[in-house]
Amino acid sequence: MKTKYIQSLDNFTGTILIPVFETNVKSIVPIEYHGISVPSKVFYGKKDTHYLVEKYDCTHVFIGLGKDIDYKALKTIFRRISAKQKDVFGINVALVIPDEFKNDQVEATISGLLLGTYDLGHYKKSELHSFKKEDFELQILTKKDIHSDVEKGIKIANAQLETFNLVDLPPNKVTPKYLADWATETGKKYGFNVTVFGKEKATEIGLHSFLSVGQGSAREPQFIIMEYKPANAKKHIGLVGKGITFDTGGLNIKTAGMVQMKCDMAGAGAVLGAMQLIADLQLPYQVTAIVPACENSVDATSFLPSDVINSYSGHTIEIIDTDAEGRLILADGLSYLIKNYKPETVLDLATLTGSVVGTLGYECAGLFTNNDDLSKSLQNSGKEIGEKLWQLPLWDDYKGDIDSEIADVKNYSGKPVAGAISAAKFLEFFTEKHPSWAHLDIAGVAFGDSEFAKTKHATAYGVHLITKFIENL
Repeated sequence: MKTKYIQSLDNFTGTILIPVFETNVKSIVPIEYHGISVPSKVFYGKKDTHYLVEKYDCTHVFIGLGKDIDYKALKTIFRRISAKQKDVFGINVALVIPDEFKNDQVEATISGLLLGTYDLGHYKKSELHSFKKEDFELQILTKKDIHSDVEKGIKIANAQLETFNLVDLPPNKVTPKYLADWATETGKKYGFNVTVFGKEKATEIGLHSFLSVGQGSAREPQFIIMEYKPANAKKHIGLVGKGITFDTGGLNIKTAGMVQMKCDMAGAGAVLGAMQLIADLQLPYQVTAIVPACENSVDATSFLPSDVINSYSGHTIEIIDTDAEGRLILADGLSYLIKNYKPETVLDLATLTGSVVGTLGYECAGLFTNNDDLSKSLQNSGKEIGEKLWQLPLWDDYKGDIDSEIADVKNYSGKPVAGAISAAKFLEFFTEKHPSWAHLDIAGVAFGDSEFAKTKHATAYGVHLITKFIENL
């Protein structure tokens, strides 16, 4: 999205977006702007309302913000306007920035407008949103220097839009190879290095747990490593994202909900999007990210319940359930990252368990860590932008759930309770007791229902959260 800054609306014709903080339904003072007077009985700025007035060859869109508004709500309001009122947008659109707007409110507004251009109909013919046309230029009316906030809002939205695409596109499009190619091309464009191990190299270096999951698929697994190394980096952060491009459940085949399992790489999508955003913002932190990408399919060569497999760490794993596969690829991703790159802090993101949805619903992700400072930092960063986290226990009381009689560890407790916790305990086993590691189970927040589509779709949860966390270090 291109932008242009203007000082007045003289001679402007087109659509004018006018954010308004709430007054009072009984206010005797009307809302006035650009020669338009709107009485409170008609519109008074109530949150999630808007009012259109045609005058002076302009469509005035008054947008209610309420009395006080947080980052996520503001972003959603402008995404709604952009998506649902797109018929009023032509080539000329002006956005009025209220004097009282803070920097992050400008960022959220711009980001929301751009996110509103997303269309889930990837394989349908539809008219291009005005904001996406090459000759479109958003005109911004402001008295303040907000250039950096506007640019940041655009970069955040661009990264989230990429993650929308990665998660929402079908699994015959977004294969492990597709993710590897996307990472390679994005690295070239934004400035981070990418290395990809195929099946042969992964076998050579001993990524056995990762390879076991993908061995039933005709699509070759891809172990994707991304390295962002700015000069004079302050700290080194490691990321791992679960990249199951489709999950049938393996031989423990899913009996329900399989149609949505293209979303089982949403953790990978978040990490890939975050790498784009981190590099685009040129954050002064070294970041190494790993995405183990494969497909959990059903074939004569699929791994079996009761198999005992090896792992990159050298630990053996008893397979209780082939549908508990995400933790197997994350185990090798975490082990490889920690052993070879030694980051100071490690985060992994995964649509890991239905258990976390049963516990927390669709409002926040599950957070697992034994580092209190890391927990607070992640939760505070999420709170700033509306990507919520809630910490669940990682006590050793649950360690028995992954004990195996035949191997070092088993991949599933077999119990109908505490599934998210036992999964986190399994991952912890492969972190070599790293003092600053956190696992984010995003199964309930990465893909779901919203007002922006008729079917479940990607949210890009984690892209901004990771970036904000790093910014706040």
